[in-house]
Amino acid sequence: MKEFPLPAGMSAETFLSDYWQKKPLLIKAAFPAFKTPLLPDEIAGMACEAGIESRLIIENSGIGRAANDDAAPWQLRHGSFDESLFSELPESHWTLLIQEVHQYVPLLAQLLESFRFIPNWRIDDMMVSYSPVGGSVGPHVDQYDVFLLQGLGRKRWQISTAEVNEADLIEGIDLQILAHFEAEQSWELEVGDMLYLPPGVTHHGVALEESLTYSIGFRAPVERDLITSFVDYLAEERLPTRHYRDPDLVLQQHPGEISAASLQHVRNIIKQMPVSDQDIARWFGQVVTASKSGDDAEPQRQPMSVDAFLSRFQQGEKLWRCELSRFACTAEGASMLLFVAGRIEPLAGATNAAVYQLCDQREHSAEAWGGLLRSNENGALLCRLYNDGHLYFENDQD
Repeated sequence: MKEFPLPAGMSAETFLSDYWQKKPLLIKAAFPAFKTPLLPDEIAGMACEAGIESRLIIENSGIGRAANDDAAPWQLRHGSFDESLFSELPESHWTLLIQEVHQYVPLLAQLLESFRFIPNWRIDDMMVSYSPVGGSVGPHVDQYDVFLLQGLGRKRWQISTAEVNEADLIEGIDLQILAHFEAEQSWELEVGDMLYLPPGVTHHGVALEESLTYSIGFRAPVERDLITSFVDYLAEERLPTRHYRDPDLVLQQHPGEISAASLQHVRNIIKQMPVSDQDIARWFGQVVTASKSGDDAEPQRQPMSVDAFLSRFQQGEKLWRCELSRFACTAEGASMLLFVAGRIEPLAGATNAAVYQLCDQREHSAEAWGGLLRSNENGALLCRLYNDGHLYFENDQD
């Protein structure tokens, strides 16, 4: 396991009990001697590629355009972009953002291993933002946890814990930016420094020089969406297709009335919904491992036999997880449920240790798997996931 990026002397247990979803934490030199694996020109190139989610936010008021009645104080554009755009941008007060950047840069996927003191399924994605001097996305509030890692240059972060309502936001723009912001605390982050912010804390980051920030965000599903998703799952998997019937119907004085007896009949139908702990576990595992973008891993064009796969693995090549494929697992009695990319596979209890190894790690070596490879089931499982594209050998990308 990678070392936790926490202040010296602070344990993961202390962070979770004292800070997680409670209060901000500045972590100086969280990643000492950090070197960004992405440069500004590479980020601009990614923003020009179809299929990569990118956004450009321009602060018009910062470049002197707010006085123009036709110019909103902030402007949002969605990629992909034409290369010519970047030669037309002002020298300051704009920010370019790329979502799910860890899917394209293996070194950034490795960086996520440092956050394994939080369950893997909670990690949403890693976003990178590039800003010239004065660049910002405005003072805003998110409803999820985020770690903000400074990857290049310096950035000033200001925060406020004051409650934010819809009326506090600037009207008429497709951005959740506060019209008025008063900072309670302020920090300057340098390369390798990191700021943790719990949900509901307003934050405003401004580049003091050419700046890159990596944002590691965590999933926070809306409870209403969870409920509707679960009901949809039940309807698809478990709910009967019987029709409403009322053989005990009696004559009503008012045909326009929904009678108390009819309402009770409907209540009974709803209360009899066949909901079990097993239903919840199977539904939730599939939901949290489903691809956020909707893109799926591509199967190998030429599937490999188990023997050929194990020979290659045991010769020293490392296996990597495809970042389009989320992995998770949960115990179900004596067996395990493996979830990969929104799909479920029940596995026999003999593979428990292998399933934990598979879901805990992004990088796999034959040495780390050790005696687990003596099991035919485990070797077949790895080979199957490789052939389906959820795992790949490091040299496959060469």
